[in-house]
Amino acid sequence: MVTGAPLHAASLVCVKDLIPAYLGTELKSDDLLTGVSFGSGGTGYDPLTPVLVSVLSMSRQLDLFVEYKERLKEIAGADTAASIVVESLYLVCAGSNDILNNYYLGLIRRLQYDISSYVDFLIQQVSDFVHRLYQHGARKIAIVGLPPLGCLPLQRALFGGPKRDCDASRNRAALLFNLMLEKYIFRLQAELKCQTIGYVDIYDIFLDIIRSPQNFGFEEATKGCCGTGHFEVSFLCNSITASTCVDDTKFVFWDSVHPTQQAYKIIVDYVFPRYVQILL
Repeated sequence: MVTGAPLHAASLVCVKDLIPAYLGTELKSDDLLTGVSFGSGGTGYDPLTPVLVSVLSMSRQLDLFVEYKERLKEIAGADTAASIVVESLYLVCAGSNDILNNYYLGLIRRLQYDISSYVDFLIQQVSDFVHRLYQHGARKIAIVGLPPLGCLPLQRALFGGPKRDCDASRNRAALLFNLMLEKYIFRLQAELKCQTIGYVDIYDIFLDIIRSPQNFGFEEATKGCCGTGHFEVSFLCNSITASTCVDDTKFVFWDSVHPTQQAYKIIVDYVFPRYVQILL
């Protein structure tokens, strides 16, 4: 629903290989029938997070979903559109930017909250978002937890010391968020009497890959394929300013923050039957 990262999941349910962006210039009307992504890279549950990097907020993504439903009615008819909305799987994945960029690198939220209180604030934002999504017809909702944030190459480089160890404080923050998110989802299931809203844990499998990359076919798990692998991220990975590794399938990370396609595939293949398939 709100992320463009783990889109390999679409192929697992035999929908299509990739989910196109709703605002993409190459989107076709037929794409609306089989799923789109409203994701905006760099956003978060905290409404301040997207403001800091000028991307779409979660609230704006929901507005686009409402717009999408009207377009769907036009091409499929009201009954078919309603059926698609109810039967579709909604994948919600956010939170990393809130904690890493907004809280730890920013000043405003750290002046307002300690990390525990900030996580509580984020969970309230999750609640507001999911309730709105539910009100607009979504019933099968998979909410993804956070990975071990302190083990991202950029966090290692900035806060891991001479040995570039995983940063324990950021990993603890991710674990706290995941714990509170899972508890919230249990309460939500009871409140809505809906068992097709579920939590997706990616922390453990991601940490397993990072700690024992060779067990998953990787050779490098502490730096990215792009540039030095320590600091380059997003648009800084390009043919002009940064070289890339020879074989990205041997790297867990593409840049200093984002996993490679191969890593995403392993994670999705692991979590899908354990967490997502039961929601379908």
